Amino acid sequence: MSLGGLVVVLLITVVILAFRERIAHFERYGYPGIFLVSLLSNATLVLPVPGLAVTALGGVVFNPLWVGLVSGPGFALGELTGYLAGYSGRGALKEPERYQRIERWMQRRGPWVLFILSAIPNPLFDLAGIAAGAMRFPLWRFLVICWLGKTLKALAVAYLGMGFSELFGWLF
Repeated sequence: MSLGGLVVVLLITVVILAFRERIAHFERYGYPGIFLVSLLSNATLVLPVPGLAVTALGGVVFNPLWVGLVSGPGFALGELTGYLAGYSGRGALKEPERYQRIERWMQRRGPWVLFILSAIPNPLFDLAGIAAGAMRFPLWRFLVICWLGKTLKALAVAYLGMGFSELFGWLF
């Protein structure tokens, strides 16, 4: 995880701890709620949904192992929107230069590019998903690779959320 990602998780955790009373109702939704938010946060390209924030919060409220194992598949399934946009040929691209770079990477080392970009917090994965669909990368391979990378990332974020909560919980 990059330093920027670590800082974001730290800030999210501090906000979560500061508003812990207001978000206590989150517990009633449990793991299905975490899965659903993870799915929706990656299924939308227009409206940003705080999937990683919910995963970090889940690591504070619930068992971080289960939070990561529930979030990862939700994140992976949510990526189908980008894949399908590329597959259908209707992937509207705002940054064609970045897309072309990602597409070249995908042509050379597709599975590794998908895994690395899915395992680290970054805005480029949507472009990789679109490129994978446009290149007719096998759907089952796309989902398995996304599931592995996104689950690894979700586990790291959930455990970081728990760790920062334990480290800085005394402030609140």
